[in-house]
Amino acid sequence: MGSLDGRVVLITGAGRGIGREEALFFAAEGAKVVVNDLGVAIDGTGGDAGVAADVVEEIIARGGQAVANTDSVADWDGARRMVETALQSFGDLHVVVNNATIERNMGLADLSEEDFDDVLAVKLKGTFAVTHWAARHWRDRFQAGDRADRAVVNTSSGSGLLNPLPAQVSYAAGNAGVAALTVVAALELGRYGVRVNCISPSMARTRLTLGVPGMSQEPPASRFDPLHPAASAPVAAYLASSACPLTGQVLSVRGSTVAVNQGWSLGGHISQDGPWSVEELAEKVKELPTDDPFDKLAQALSGALGTTGRAELQEMINALLDQGGRSGTASA
Repeated sequence: MGSLDGRVVLITGAGRGIGREEALFFAAEGAKVVVNDLGVAIDGTGGDAGVAADVVEEIIARGGQAVANTDSVADWDGARRMVETALQSFGDLHVVVNNATIERNMGLADLSEEDFDDVLAVKLKGTFAVTHWAARHWRDRFQAGDRADRAVVNTSSGSGLLNPLPAQVSYAAGNAGVAALTVVAALELGRYGVRVNCISPSMARTRLTLGVPGMSQEPPASRFDPLHPAASAPVAAYLASSACPLTGQVLSVRGSTVAVNQGWSLGGHISQDGPWSVEELAEKVKELPTDDPFDKLAQALSGALGTTGRAELQEMINALLDQGGRSGTASA
């Protein structure tokens, strides 16, 4: 049995690089996978529906279950349709892995408004849009009495959190935004049984990192190479598994080293020789000193509200969200 048996997973940007490796790994762990990818170039231009289809064929050839989706995460209705693809194909949706991204690498003085907007539309708005439509489905299921474990795994990057790389203003801003979105979404969606975490891969050799100074131009010799894009797949799978208790965490992944991000700094880490399995991570992650997002919020509000327990804080969050739902405009 795999760690993701029976779980339906939507992975965006799953046609190449890190997303492809996640799709293959998740399927091998028993997940039913929606492979979303437009097959665009790294700057978001062009498109090739065969990119997603090829990953689906590979999963099926290995005995797994998968379907392709070629909607854009930056398109509001497209994000809704990819969630519907999971529901129509497999009857449910347990996990969303937001991995889709593009880059427009140039200095701030040369970066156009269109370039900046296009990158954030995929990286940041796309993460929000797909999570929004999944959250609406999960809220409905929870209110109907369904208590299945649900999870979101977002994807950030060392560029934006730890590594201030020149010529990546839009990419860094989008990734930092995804990390911030993760923590807030964890606080909001916990009431529906949804955990929200984030991985931040660093120095994985993909199309997007070939221009990074010092990056090897030679493909990794094997999946055991720390530069191989498969390195973060077990971490994403662990966060997606129903046995994972974590929420509101950002985990940096570099080869076989996994570290907790605490704000803009690295916290404790775990490491081993060679790739992780989900079972190994489940044991070792317990050693990491993680910050509970509810505790952080309680500390931030203590000056104005005094000591606030977790139950009281959850009631405050619920009341705030319910009020917003009544006064806001429906998204459907």
